[in-house]
Amino acid sequence: MYTSYVFIVIALIVVIVVARTATVVPQQSAYVIENLGKYSRTLSAGFHILIPFVERVAYRHSLKEQALDVAEQICITRDNVQVGVDAVLYMQVLDPHLASYGITNYNFAISQLAQTTLRSEIGKIELDRTFEARGTINANVVAELDKASVAWGVKVMRYEIKNITPPKDVLTAMEKQMRAEREKRAVVLASEGERDAKINAAEGDKQRVIKASEANKQQQINEADGQAAAILAVATATAEGLRQVGSALSDRGGIEAMQLRIGEEYVRQFGKMAKESTTLVVPGNLSDLASVVTMATSIIRRAGAAPAQTTPGRQP
Repeated sequence: MYTSYVFIVIALIVVIVVARTATVVPQQSAYVIENLGKYSRTLSAGFHILIPFVERVAYRHSLKEQALDVAEQICITRDNVQVGVDAVLYMQVLDPHLASYGITNYNFAISQLAQTTLRSEIGKIELDRTFEARGTINANVVAELDKASVAWGVKVMRYEIKNITPPKDVLTAMEKQMRAEREKRAVVLASEGERDAKINAAEGDKQRVIKASEANKQQQINEADGQAAAILAVATATAEGLRQVGSALSDRGGIEAMQLRIGEEYVRQFGKMAKESTTLVVPGNLSDLASVVTMATSIIRRAGAAPAQTTPGRQP
């Protein structure tokens, strides 16, 4: 019976010792081990056995990237405007030993340092530029935090500003300014559109006048060409007719036919004059038709003989 009790006690002691000495470190975690209060080693993921009553797990660190919320704070811009700014900080433990013994609470330290650095960066720029310079502010804050967090075994990965909140009166003034800028742009665009429309209309009128003048010019050229062609055709026809008449006069019986034609035309024209006028002056030699025909015949013969005399190499 006594032996059973002893065995049970020994078993309980063994269980307690194993429970205190056997340690399982999860993935992406690191445990800092102290040996009698002094740093001994850092355990990575896996199963480990510690020396009972001598070694203990002093610090447990997660090696995952952590997001730390930076509370909203009041910052003063370069033009003396108060704005409320909050942000989020991303960091990761790279050296568990430094994170354990380099600083008491690296989360609190980094958060406070981020706030002071942010106030310094906001104070360098004016209110209007705080919204467009977020990227520059974030990069400057990360650079400053990296310098300090190296001794703490922590790496600051990113810093992002979430909100920038100016006072209500400043927001109202900014809205009025933006509304005025939009109205100004609208007026400028409307005036530019009206100007472009007038320019386009004037250009269209100019092109229309040019086209009309070119069309009128071409019309006059075409009419002149038509009149010239008509005159040339009449002259050619007249010349051809005279040539045919001259050729007919040189044939046998041509003179007699010409005399008959002259007599007929003389009588026809005189009769036409008598019909068109109520007063008629009759020439004294009206009945002497033969003298008129003879005179016309002599004129035609002289006109036909002149070219024959001027022809080179032809005998008269």
